[in-house]
Amino acid sequence: MGQKDERLRTPRAAGIAGVVFALLMAAAIILVRLALPGGAGGTEVTVDAGQRGAVQTALELLPFAGIAFLWFMGALREQAGAGEDRFVSTVFLGSGLVFVAMLFGSGAAAGTVLDDSRQHSSFGRFFAYTLLTTYGLRMAAVFVFTTSTIGARLGILPRPLIVLGYLAGLVLLVVGANLPWSELVFPAWALIVSLHILRGGRPAGPPAPGPPPATGA
Repeated sequence: MGQKDERLRTPRAAGIAGVVFALLMAAAIILVRLALPGGAGGTEVTVDAGQRGAVQTALELLPFAGIAFLWFMGALREQAGAGEDRFVSTVFLGSGLVFVAMLFGSGAAAGTVLDDSRQHSSFGRFFAYTLLTTYGLRMAAVFVFTTSTIGARLGILPRPLIVLGYLAGLVLLVVGANLPWSELVFPAWALIVSLHILRGGRPAGPPAPGPPPATGA
């Protein structure tokens, strides 16, 4: 009984972690955008002391967003269970881990832009912007695609979420940095999926096979 209760609690706890990740990720994206208003090619990156302190606090919270994302990945894998495809699961894990690494890297680079002595240097601004919007978003797109594929194959996600996932992945992959604030598509998708997990959403699979017919002596 205890093992069954633990299996029931784990997806719920990880679903909450997904919500936490979505909120922290959205906040980090907004604050990085405020620190880099012109993107990679912007010329004005100077921020006042209040903005610098707020962004620095947000960047210090960024590792917690990455940790929550790892829990979120665990929740999705638990939903898949033993039926997950090894090839797709490898891409799923790889894209998620690379995304977390790029998230941390872009946060560290954005932190250098907030330094008074480096606010007029373009390297940190370009590196942070490119790492997040060019490479990070592409890894996020792969993660969304593979998650939607696993959900479609195993029937663990409803069709509207699968369609939404493919659309979100397409936006992240094709649009990327060309559309300002498009980075928010990823945390929005993660929030919707996490809320689905919290609701205990698991579509009924194919009916279980009945007992074999009795044979006469």
